[in-house]
Amino acid sequence: MAAAITTLAAGEPTLSAANTGFMLICSALVMLMTPALAFFYGGMVRVKSTLNMLMMSFISLGIVTILWVLYGFSIAFGTDSASLFGWSSDYVGLSGIGITELWPGYTIPVYVFAVFQLMFAIITPALISGALADRVKFTAWALFITLWATVVYFPVAHWVWGTGGWLFEMGVIDFAGGTAVHINAGAAALGVILVIGKRVGFKKDPMRPHSLPLVMLGAGLLWFGWFGFNAGSWLGNDDGVGAVMFVNTQVATAAAMLAWLLYEKLRHGSFTTLGAASGAVAGLVAITPAGGSCSPLGAIAIGAVAGLVCAMAVGLKYRFGYDDSLDVVGVHLVGGVIGSLLVGFFATGGVQSEAKGLFYGGGLEQLGKQAIGVFSVLAYSLIVSAILALIIDKTMGMRVSEDDEVAGIDQVEHAETAYDFSGAGGGIAGRTATAVPAPAPTENKKVDA
Repeated sequence: MAAAITTLAAGEPTLSAANTGFMLICSALVMLMTPALAFFYGGMVRVKSTLNMLMMSFISLGIVTILWVLYGFSIAFGTDSASLFGWSSDYVGLSGIGITELWPGYTIPVYVFAVFQLMFAIITPALISGALADRVKFTAWALFITLWATVVYFPVAHWVWGTGGWLFEMGVIDFAGGTAVHINAGAAALGVILVIGKRVGFKKDPMRPHSLPLVMLGAGLLWFGWFGFNAGSWLGNDDGVGAVMFVNTQVATAAAMLAWLLYEKLRHGSFTTLGAASGAVAGLVAITPAGGSCSPLGAIAIGAVAGLVCAMAVGLKYRFGYDDSLDVVGVHLVGGVIGSLLVGFFATGGVQSEAKGLFYGGGLEQLGKQAIGVFSVLAYSLIVSAILALIIDKTMGMRVSEDDEVAGIDQVEHAETAYDFSGAGGGIAGRTATAVPAPAPTENKKVDA
């Protein structure tokens, strides 16, 4: 976030209607990304898991919103304690905040900053769900979100973006969430799947996406919402930095999509829609931490590297035997690491801060800081997430039974199916549909075979 590196101008800021409106729009765009993620993931699973995949994202909208209001905002952005977490009683329940009280150093109300950050907190655990498709109890998932947001996401957000947080004070650059969101979620996904194990039929049965149009719709909406995610993270629109981030978001995403497709064509002989969607998301992930510190040419390089490396990384699950259902590790963890580390190479020193990367005469200093940020968040999230999953698995059970998994988690967990193949429609329960006979053809009408 911008709070980590901005320099305040002299004088007290006053509320800006323009920046407030801009940030509310950006908050709505980031909120849209969670349903977009649900579509993206929902199209990638088999028919029998579609609704469960949608719900695993949607439930985060409910759970994390309540947690954020009760105590999450206070832990993430309250007064620092030991550089590890925050706490401010005024932020508990958002009860002690004036309606025109400004976020310190900015021209937007605290409420606007809080709701913008809330949308980040919502989508981060939802990202994890793609790695766990087909096999996790919905109640166990809901409990995991509650615990994970509390002991992992909220503190890590403070480390990275909160005043006094240890990575914040070190000078780690994370413009909009490469470490706090994508590495955090990707490492958590890896930790959980190492505990719960593989899907029934992994490496044996075909597990192809059931709806590539749904995947493309989700990817397109994610791309759209990501402009609010990235450009909005400057918390205003006064000095052009947000505009640079907007441009770099588009540029890097395009480069990553093309790089992924090129890799696919050379390796497998085809340009696939799934590859185009996945490449775009990889570019969005990688530019998230880096786009406020690099030039558009740097963004092209970052996107191209992310598209190529992430395309190669998604196959690692078959080599190492971990079942990352929808490639959360290969795209979000690997993409987040790439984008965060490449700040240490491509930071120009002329956009969001004066920090320069290796290619701009800055030496290895910023790269070292970025590496500390990357691997500390990765290790913490991986270990704690695995512990949480293990506790839940040993108490209430994390997975559905093998029979239920084979039968289909939608029917077992939600008593619904995504599509009605009976032809009877989905009317009110208990109603029977009456078939209407087709009119008999006449000799004057052409009858199709």
